[in-house]
Amino acid sequence: MKKFISGNHAVAEAVRLCRTQIVAAYPITPQTPIYEKLSDWEANDELGGIMMRVESEHSAMAACLSASLTGARTFTATSSQGLALMHEMLHFASGCRAPVVMANVNRTLAAPWAFWSDQTDSLSQRDTGWIQIYCEDNQEALDSVIQAFRIAEKVLLPCMVVLEAHYISHFMEPMDVPDQALVDRFLPPVNIPRRFDVDNPGFALAVVSQKQYRDFQRLSQEAMELSLEVIEDVDNEFARTFGRGYGLVEAVDMEDADLVLVTTATITSTARATLALLREKGYKIGLVKIRVFRPFPTQALREILDGVPKIAVIDRNISLGREGIFCSELKAALTHSPVRHQIQGYLAGIGGTDVDPELIERIVEDALERGEATDGPIWMTE
Repeated sequence: MKKFISGNHAVAEAVRLCRTQIVAAYPITPQTPIYEKLSDWEANDELGGIMMRVESEHSAMAACLSASLTGARTFTATSSQGLALMHEMLHFASGCRAPVVMANVNRTLAAPWAFWSDQTDSLSQRDTGWIQIYCEDNQEALDSVIQAFRIAEKVLLPCMVVLEAHYISHFMEPMDVPDQALVDRFLPPVNIPRRFDVDNPGFALAVVSQKQYRDFQRLSQEAMELSLEVIEDVDNEFARTFGRGYGLVEAVDMEDADLVLVTTATITSTARATLALLREKGYKIGLVKIRVFRPFPTQALREILDGVPKIAVIDRNISLGREGIFCSELKAALTHSPVRHQIQGYLAGIGGTDVDPELIERIVEDALERGEATDGPIWMTE
């Protein structure tokens, strides 16, 4: 079915289609329309699950974790300060191997206060043990939520689907909303371990020894590594079922590229259009979109980028005191590559500032002319 809807409502559609049993959330701009749409459906007996009105984002994640430990399929959504407030419970969710699915609508972190798109909120949670998937547009947001439940419940790790404020959350576009029967065929009924049972009370999260803690962490790391294969398998099956697939990464025009732009999320769409224009001008430019950030797709990126001499990474985020986070991750991933790459990081779109084709063309020209990369990032301004 074709619908003209926003990215937030696309996420809500996916949550309903996945027959989610427990939704716990606290409203925060620009995530609130997800919660509002789900609440409307619950009021009209169209949701099929239970909504929990909680007093904070910390409580929302605690509720989802507890419900997941009873064997329920759970979902929440948040943004910015809300995600930061959840930080403690994100570790609990991953440590308990609870397959909670969450949509995070990227928004600037305070201070100062702002309400625009910036990926630093979700990337600040990179070490919490959550799978992270970054979406380019509304359709990918809907599809990724459906995939996320399948992935999370397979590897027993929580999964964060990330969409950018306003560029996706409030932007409206025609979308394919799949039939319920098709989603039911792709996503089987939830079947995860039940660790809380009111008829058989038990205790969870006992204090462990140093060696036991180490072994639990090792098991989680192995699960995260396994999830790379699971994400690919789920995406391939999704493509066979729905006719759309995204992969861990996507490569465009790589055959003869002298320079490759590495992007994520919505900047990718602008880069695609710019790439076509630059190719017409004779530039040999390629494009790589990173969709999955945790686990980081190191091998996939090496296979694509090993023959490329120059790489320009465009980040809508920053690790203060270092550089753009995707740039740092890519440098680490290519450390053992047989080819020495010149990798230059560019900060563009910080705080939700516009990234237009002219800005991307300036990045390309700078990267091609540059004889060596700088240690720090290059700030791109209007």
